[in-house]
Amino acid sequence: MPIICPVPSNARTANVGARLAAIATEMPDAIAVVVPRGRDADGRRRYDRFTFRELDEDSNRIASGLAASGVPRGARLVLMVRPGFDFVSLVFGLLKGAYVAVLIDPGMGRTHLLRCLAESQPDGFVAVPLAHAVRSWCRRRFPGAKHLVTVGRRWWWGGITLHEVRRRGDPQTFADSVDARDAAAVIFTTGSTGPPKGVLYQHSHFNGQVDALRDYYGIRKGEIDLPGFPLFALFNSAMGVTTVIPDMDATRPARVDPRKIIEAARDWQVTQAFGSPAMWNTVGRYCERRGERLESVRRVFSAGAPVPPHVLLRMRDAIHAEGEIHTPYGATEALPVASIASSALLNETAPQTRDGRGYCVGNRFPELDWKIIAIRDDSIARLDEAIALPQGEIGELIVRGPVVTREYVTRRESNALHKITDGETVWHRMGDVGYLDPMDRFWFCGRKSHRVRTRSGVLFTIPCEAIANRHPAVYRSALVGIGPPGDQVPAIVAEPWPEHWPSRRRGRRVLVEEIRRELEQHPLTSAIRHVFLMRRLPVDIRHNAKIFREQLAAWASRRFGMRREARG
Repeated sequence: MPIICPVPSNARTANVGARLAAIATEMPDAIAVVVPRGRDADGRRRYDRFTFRELDEDSNRIASGLAASGVPRGARLVLMVRPGFDFVSLVFGLLKGAYVAVLIDPGMGRTHLLRCLAESQPDGFVAVPLAHAVRSWCRRRFPGAKHLVTVGRRWWWGGITLHEVRRRGDPQTFADSVDARDAAAVIFTTGSTGPPKGVLYQHSHFNGQVDALRDYYGIRKGEIDLPGFPLFALFNSAMGVTTVIPDMDATRPARVDPRKIIEAARDWQVTQAFGSPAMWNTVGRYCERRGERLESVRRVFSAGAPVPPHVLLRMRDAIHAEGEIHTPYGATEALPVASIASSALLNETAPQTRDGRGYCVGNRFPELDWKIIAIRDDSIARLDEAIALPQGEIGELIVRGPVVTREYVTRRESNALHKITDGETVWHRMGDVGYLDPMDRFWFCGRKSHRVRTRSGVLFTIPCEAIANRHPAVYRSALVGIGPPGDQVPAIVAEPWPEHWPSRRRGRRVLVEEIRRELEQHPLTSAIRHVFLMRRLPVDIRHNAKIFREQLAAWASRRFGMRREARG
């Protein structure tokens, strides 16, 4: 059973949950979480409000209530709860109780979801009724899942409810006896370049992330955040920042209703907001069309994929005149790694990106080390086996530091391909290719697995796609290779802006020829002869921005074969 200790008055422990206790002691009556709840008779949005004291006490109840219910310390518990107060409180309750939260994006699709859940080998589920119903129908996949907590009404599947957990708990106690390297969570990758993998987060990683984000961006207690990604609520509450839960489907950010984002930002005078490029593209275009502004917002974050200049320009015009947009770079295995502000992107690096130089993600965070090494597709056991590349030469990026995770706990064979030992430390192979410039900034040129290897050389996705994206009708594009590596035929699949999709076949042929001429005129893309159009490129669920190029390569191969047959 977990060791339960009194809440420390001024102590910092390895348990990241202790940060919430410290904030609650310092500013108990400040608003921690705001949740939208319908509308009043006049159509005005209503909200539920929870203070830091209430959040701290409720998460203490959950931590001690789980222990009183017989859930052993270190149990791996799947958390499947909608964004809201319960989600935030449960995350901190599990952390405080020295449990390991398994966090999986439900938008990844049923097949991926069930496989990830089974591979995580959970000891239990803390979930809404629908998730429990699915789990019970597939219970043979989860033989070790003995500890069941229903967030809502329980039906036939047994276990206890969150209400019962809270009733058994104590608001004044929480578990904090963890080592910095003790497991805190298992978070799954999106699976945009292969099967999703479970990444082991230690308490030290969460603490490192909070410190890095707070210090680098100058985030202060009392700020108000509107996070388009639920886990950001963890960072907010640990920093004394109010979290306003947005009224949106977090698994479908591109389909966000901009009016609801604007409404929440105005109602609560939001000072910062996080969202994927797809989310800000939708919000920015709406603001531009309607002349709307988010005057209180001074800091916008966007991550998950390179942010196009048109998105940055629209959002910069929509927020406070002195506001800034930041694009932190990283991965589930290592976040944050680097960052760059929109002012630098738009005024300095965007012209180079447009000319095929890659996408600058900025300078590394101070506590992090990075290197560019020669590209390899096999494992690298030790750092002395890697070949370091000089400045300006494209290779693969490796990183190490406080926010860099050490291992996968599912699909463990991936550890050999992604981790490099260096004494007591571990370098993570990001899977991204690019180069470092004289200012020690990383220029992202694409995913290693997406490079196209032709007879005449290697083509990288981001530089080549930038040339195709110059055409005013093109929203985004993807470079894919047709055929086996080393003998691939390069092709561009372009997604026009919806309003520029040619309604007739002749118009589509004209657009294809125009894009092809754009490619032919640039030395980087002059060898690309094949261009295809697609109404909507397949993208990842989490950010609606990472393009599934593997799917596109198969699709383009079929189209390429059809063309050859037609000509024959």
